[in-house]
Amino acid sequence: MIKGRVINKIQGFYYVSDGTQEYECRLRGVLKRKDKKDNCVVGDYVEISEDNFIMNIAERKNIINRPLVANIDYLVIQFAAKDPEIELDRLNNLILNSIYHKISPIVVINKIDLLSEDEKKELSEKLSYLKDIDIPLFFVSTFKNENVDKVKEIITGKTTAFGGPSGVGKSSILNIIQNKKELTVGETSKRLKAGKHTTRDSNLIPLTEGGYVIDTPGFSSLELPPIENVEELVSLFKEFTFEEGYCKFLDCHHINEPGCVIKEKVQQGKISKIRYDFYKKVYEKLKNERWNRYEKY
Repeated sequence: MIKGRVINKIQGFYYVSDGTQEYECRLRGVLKRKDKKDNCVVGDYVEISEDNFIMNIAERKNIINRPLVANIDYLVIQFAAKDPEIELDRLNNLILNSIYHKISPIVVINKIDLLSEDEKKELSEKLSYLKDIDIPLFFVSTFKNENVDKVKEIITGKTTAFGGPSGVGKSSILNIIQNKKELTVGETSKRLKAGKHTTRDSNLIPLTEGGYVIDTPGFSSLELPPIENVEELVSLFKEFTFEEGYCKFLDCHHINEPGCVIKEKVQQGKISKIRYDFYKKVYEKLKNERWNRYEKY
């Protein structure tokens, strides 16, 4: 058996890399008969036979649907300091999705060269809550190539997806990380452009110094993850967990209940009001659109 990783999938063909060589594979019949789009996906660790059939798929640590990729280490959530302005709800939504899918978020703010020193300080203070929930924050300038090396250092050797709105320089930062003028698409994708297969899924692009990036930053959706109840929602807000102090009611939703420790912490400035306001918006949206149907909240 040869062990490798699926780095591309095109119309039933799976391209598996063992780190030195690439194999064009098909699924073994038993796996194929599952008839599911996620029975084997880009990012899966697999075992293949000598005749290039995928025989086994290792257990995944996570999987996302947009794009359909498994075993992601980091989500780089990228925004611009200006043009366009940062949407904090969108930022927090991407953090929520990342944590839900068990992917470590990293926040990168590009175009920092467009800000004055006072504006930089103001933005840094606005995003200071990220430190409280252990999310790395990097201010970079792809135009001046400032601090991109710090982002490169943290994602080297890992599998990283990039998310965020258009126009914030995701391709630019990837090109700098790759030390190339154009984002490398890899030998598999180059062959595919010749016309052998036309429709393809996302693919993993190897980084020069180790690790992969996902070439389709589809992790930019404003959709909420399929959170089932308020307990699960609260579990996705790390700052809502304390070693001491409990709300008056064990089933407190942290909205209108008296004796709520979370609301007290917000008033004391120990929990970011930006984060708490976002929590309330998500709570109301999920309650009205999903939870009322099942009476789970």
